[in-house]
Amino acid sequence: MTDLYEFSTPELVRLLGTRFKEYRMRCNLTQKEVAELSGIGMTTIHKFESGNAGNISLSTFILLLKVVGQINALDDVLPELPESPYLMRKNEKKAQRIRHTIL
Repeated sequence: MTDLYEFSTPELVRLLGTRFKEYRMRCNLTQKEVAELSGIGMTTIHKFESGNAGNISLSTFILLLKVVGQINALDDVLPELPESPYLMRKNEKKAQRIRHTIL
């Protein structure tokens, strides 16, 4: 398995674009069909798949995941965590932010 920490952000975007193209093709969809189903322009899809996008928004990526039936994969990326006793305050309220005290 590849260590993704070795990749820069643009390299990871290119990798995701290549992988997305494989998913699209396995779904037997053209770029035009993905554009119509997602509301994303064909140019954006083409650039993403060819590695020339540089960057795409998270919203765009989520729309693309939905089209190829992979939206549930987001649960693998950031699974829901169990309650943490370390984040519970004395009054039984969950901490909303982390503050560090300066010594």
